[in-house]
Amino acid sequence: MIEIEVETEAWTGALPEVEAVVERAALAALGTVAGDVVILLTDNEAVRDLNARFRDKDRPTNVLSFPANESAAPHLGDIVLAYGVCAEEAVAQNKTLADHLSHLVVHGVLHLLGRDHEDDAEAEEMEAEEREILAGIGVADPYAADAESAD
Repeated sequence: MIEIEVETEAWTGALPEVEAVVERAALAALGTVAGDVVILLTDNEAVRDLNARFRDKDRPTNVLSFPANESAAPHLGDIVLAYGVCAEEAVAQNKTLADHLSHLVVHGVLHLLGRDHEDDAEAEEMEAEEREILAGIGVADPYAADAESAD
């Protein structure tokens, strides 16, 4: 089950179908894994507060993932997204908000499933998985611009 909480109206103002976008991306990332995920769509200040409290980084970020303890099963964890950061990134990266949000939800769910990007090999593996999942729901490769700028 995917529970989506829209705490900041800017999300629905910019993307009226935001809940459908989030649910589609989360379900695609979960694949056949059974479990519950809570996704909170909020603002920069709420994410800044969580980032400061749990990661000692006193700034907003696009997405935070909080994996649940195994004893909380079938709850896999929580994902929190900051509207301002996500919207600014989408514009800066010349992506639609829906596509960028889909990517960040997939990224967050993969973290809940134990994927990480602490080193180059893990990052490449996680990015490949993200590309495959996103292609399955019609979202272009989110890393294509990065690869082009590296050439």
